[in-house]
Amino acid sequence: MNPVASGDRWFALSVKTRWEYSTGTLLRCKGFETFLPTYKSRRRSNGRFKDTVLALFPGYVFCRFDVQKRLPILVTPGVISVVGSGKIPIPLDDSEIAAIQTVVESGLPAQPWPYLEIGEKVRIKDEALGGLEGILISFRKAHRIVVSVSLLRRSVALEIDRSRVVPIRVPRSLSVEGLPSRSLLAEGIA
Repeated sequence: MNPVASGDRWFALSVKTRWEYSTGTLLRCKGFETFLPTYKSRRRSNGRFKDTVLALFPGYVFCRFDVQKRLPILVTPGVISVVGSGKIPIPLDDSEIAAIQTVVESGLPAQPWPYLEIGEKVRIKDEALGGLEGILISFRKAHRIVVSVSLLRRSVALEIDRSRVVPIRVPRSLSVEGLPSRSLLAEGIA
């Protein structure tokens, strides 16, 4: 039996913490194609620096399989679930997997990075502007951060490299009070 068939798609599997390697190995032994992107990290331990290889997406292993025949995947030690919406697995976009594979195969240094979305509240981590907060926007294929003065209902847009900002996570249970309305974002770039 060859689990890798033409109708198979890539899925993200949620796995137990620090089980990425062993779960990937078990799935490969079952004949499934897996992908575990990694990166090298230098950490200090007991006064020495030690190079370690870590998962680029901690807690996840990518696996190609037929979603209708997922039971062998789900019973594999370490697998928690197939990532999806509710109980419905959602396949990954082939172009995204190909892009990650290209990055890993390039040999260039890579590291995990916070996922940033347009419209998300971010904080600048730069010496000159350190600690400044605003909203990430895209304008004419450039990324900008919008800083608002709520009382005046005015904003200023600043073009900035995405690597210089980090997301400010707001718990989903909280409302987004205090964030500028869409009209303020429009004013900031007009």
